Amino acid sequence: MNTRTPAVAGTFYPNNTHELSVMIDQLLQSVKTIGETPKAVIVPHAGYIYSGPIAASIYAMIRPARDTIKRVILLGPSHHVPFLGLAATKMQNFSTPFGNVPVDRQAIDNIVKFPQVSFMEQAHANEHSLEVQLPFLQKILDEFSIVPLVVGKATYEQVGEILQALWGNEETIIIVSSDLSHYNNYQTAQKLDKLTTQAIETLSPEKIDCEQACGAIPISALLHIAKNKKMQVKTIDLRNSGDTAGSKDQVVGYGAYAFN
Repeated sequence: MNTRTPAVAGTFYPNNTHELSVMIDQLLQSVKTIGETPKAVIVPHAGYIYSGPIAASIYAMIRPARDTIKRVILLGPSHHVPFLGLAATKMQNFSTPFGNVPVDRQAIDNIVKFPQVSFMEQAHANEHSLEVQLPFLQKILDEFSIVPLVVGKATYEQVGEILQALWGNEETIIIVSSDLSHYNNYQTAQKLDKLTTQAIETLSPEKIDCEQACGAIPISALLHIAKNKKMQVKTIDLRNSGDTAGSKDQVVGYGAYAFN
């Protein structure tokens, strides 16, 4: 079977099924579920000890819709391979220690007709930004498929066109995977991430750049669509690695945002 195997199991999260299950359960239990199930979210993608608590704040909100959500659109930045546009995959499944997650082949076939989307397995092979979301999703949802897209150099309008094509109804949720500022001291990161959060809350895609968030392009695409659809966005959590498991000398920012 054509399956993408995990690249960061054992480093970003446990590769032991029981340990992984216990860790995610503890992360989900540590947050309070607030508000309705979001249509779209922004979540971080670092190692679970760093960004897991922030990601869990979003996944706890999604969990009540476990029987409704059947398709997850996953967009994240490329950390290893430079390319133009969006990278789709020919894989049938993405695997984690919890088992396989099927890829929505019909949706992929529909969007590769767009000129900005192409098949590029090397963009997916070692990419963690999408992978780290999967164990959370496997814990909180029933049966679901994914549309995994790694975003390279593209305009937010190009990415937004694909998001619009995949938007769907209540059976579909959009997940943009992005960390915020990288490797500043604690106080600088707090200031930068607060500005980024203000741009997200005011649906201002023109105010987001790659210095503020590694997933700036898909974030901006989501903000652009959300503004057109007159959606509301709420900041669910905003912290950095200095708050969770790292030193305060060089931190990475993490934000969790819900769109309705």
